[in-house]
Amino acid sequence: MKNLTVARRYAKALLIIGKEDGQAETYGKELDGFTKMISGEKVLAQAIGNPLYGAAGRKKVLETVVDKVGVSKVVASFLLLLFDKGRFDFLSDINDFYQKLADELKGVLRASLVSASELSSETVEKIRTTLSKRTGKDIILQVEQDPGLIGGIVSRIGDLVLDGSIKSQLLNMRESLKRGESI
Repeated sequence: MKNLTVARRYAKALLIIGKEDGQAETYGKELDGFTKMISGEKVLAQAIGNPLYGAAGRKKVLETVVDKVGVSKVVASFLLLLFDKGRFDFLSDINDFYQKLADELKGVLRASLVSASELSSETVEKIRTTLSKRTGKDIILQVEQDPGLIGGIVSRIGDLVLDGSIKSQLLNMRESLKRGESI
């Protein structure tokens, strides 16, 4: 829980700087790209994050990588600050929070849509449009398949879960029968 609080705090701080200088989207892209690069290069992540190596050497590696990838001065300073404060291990969580906060700033919500079978692009677009109307924000849908649902769909927008799956309906019916309620 503490990790998420720390990640949220740093992400919010970078977003505030981005809002003030109008570069929030640029910083988000740079942070996301750098995070994905570090995640994909395990040897590099070890060279920067492994405490068995000296802090000065690890920082030098980070500075070199930051210079080579060409991120803005603000993001470069932010990454070095994370290292100096011992928070570089939270980079992935910070990036996730930053992207969510930046989406909220733009009026965009990310939602997941899980269906039992493959949905046509028309159906997905209708669902996205309906969710957009209900929330009043633009929706980006991540579509997945789960045959275990038997049929129907489950949509998640933040903490809101809209469950229209047959599996869920069958479980609800079973609970009602256990309690002796008529269906």
